[in-house]
Amino acid sequence: MTDEPGGLIHPELRSERNESPVGPAGQRLQHAEGTSQPLRSKIRERQPRGAEVNGRRPIDHEAAAARFIAAPEHEKMHDERLWDLRSKRDAQMHAIPEWEELRELASQIKQHTLAHLDEYLEQFEAAAKANGVHVHWATDGAAHNRIVHGILRDHGAKRLIKSKSMLTEECGLRDYMAATGIEVVETDLGERIQQLDDEPPSHVVVPAVHKLRRDVAEVFSRTLGSDPDTDEVPYLAERQREATRPLILSADAGMTGGNFAVAETGSFVVCTNEGNADLSANVPALHIASIGIEKLIPRVEHLGVFIRLLSRSALGSPITQYTSHFRRPREGGEMHVVLVDNGRSARLGMAEFWTSLKCIRCGACMNTCPVFRRSGGLSYGATYAGPIGLILDPTFDKRKYSTLPFASTLNGSCSNVCPVKINIHEQIFAWRRVLAEEHEIPLVKRQMMQAAGAVLSRPALYRAAISTADSALRFLPRFAVYNRWNAWGAGREMPPAPKETFHTWYARTHPAADKGSGDGSA
Repeated sequence: MTDEPGGLIHPELRSERNESPVGPAGQRLQHAEGTSQPLRSKIRERQPRGAEVNGRRPIDHEAAAARFIAAPEHEKMHDERLWDLRSKRDAQMHAIPEWEELRELASQIKQHTLAHLDEYLEQFEAAAKANGVHVHWATDGAAHNRIVHGILRDHGAKRLIKSKSMLTEECGLRDYMAATGIEVVETDLGERIQQLDDEPPSHVVVPAVHKLRRDVAEVFSRTLGSDPDTDEVPYLAERQREATRPLILSADAGMTGGNFAVAETGSFVVCTNEGNADLSANVPALHIASIGIEKLIPRVEHLGVFIRLLSRSALGSPITQYTSHFRRPREGGEMHVVLVDNGRSARLGMAEFWTSLKCIRCGACMNTCPVFRRSGGLSYGATYAGPIGLILDPTFDKRKYSTLPFASTLNGSCSNVCPVKINIHEQIFAWRRVLAEEHEIPLVKRQMMQAAGAVLSRPALYRAAISTADSALRFLPRFAVYNRWNAWGAGREMPPAPKETFHTWYARTHPAADKGSGDGSA
């Protein structure tokens, strides 16, 4: 993050000193995730709660977002941190002349792979087995958990260390393992913070981005016995390292995800900035990798395209600190790969939504989304939040996630930054239509949309309604305009009513054109 005057950081978030390390030429190094500074405030604001999840009941994103916005320090910091990542992503984009060519190529590679997914999956399985890897197939999350548990049980494993994996979050692995008596320890710092606080990750790349330093200090004080009044980053990081490293060294098995799986070689790649995937894969003798079937790419040469796009899009850094390639078990070790479907095949058959499977989980759409930045990832009540979550989550459960596609301004920024060119905002709009057609939205909202449709489809009625509304805004008392029925006025002032509408101005200034337009003009 920059401390330049007029920069992105609010004055109260600026550090009194630049804590960034110095490079060989004496310049300050700008790390991808920036330098998080403590808020200089006397208010000790509690971290707002995320969405309440009650079975298949529709997630109330609006209520959870309101709680986040009502915590101004958290909302401000969250917004600033993510916009900083977006700005760094833009700087990286402008530094590469072939950026758009890379995006198009990545999109085409993914489209080709998905169109021939069955063939590439079989090729990957054959190559992996030839490398000495055990390959398993999981139809859904429950099957994935049973397979992983079976492997651990057969090896007598009681502690599993794992690097960051959204797929295992999607499958509910930790809760499943807890019920079997197997301890799961997250090795990613952000994931470990969330695990200790009994929360899911709020972002696909920076899991604890919604937390202030003092939130982390409180979590570590409660769970690790650290000083609750010390929120300096080196102290907190070292305290977590001291507590977690012995667990890693004594683990019976390790687990990773997989950012990309190469059909040609039967290998897979894991990208991290902490090296925790290497610890999880190499410290214990047993390595299990959970990989979604959509992570396939055909050949090794295609990796270069995605590696150049991934970290630049996610964090605004040229490359992740560790890009780890796994092809076969280490000497004396054992490797298992679990290929997981969990609804992906069904999504592949959805004409309007199958391209969501191109997603490489960079989180760029979250970093740019004004709704996500100001409502926090936990307000979505789902594994996948933000714009990509709005199109993924309904494929898992239309009823439970029926409200999420409406948590968007449809500004299109998410599609503009997507490194694999998914038309995210168009799919969000398409999900709204599908949910309305299948009556998966509240009755009141359906009736309001029907009423709006009736007005907007009749030009004369629309003009009369606009004229009436403008007159009302000019003369009605404030309490009659700002009430619980006016959702717009709950968080903002209504715009001043214009003296005349565009249509009346156009009719007055272009009488000849207006006569020829008829009542059916827009």
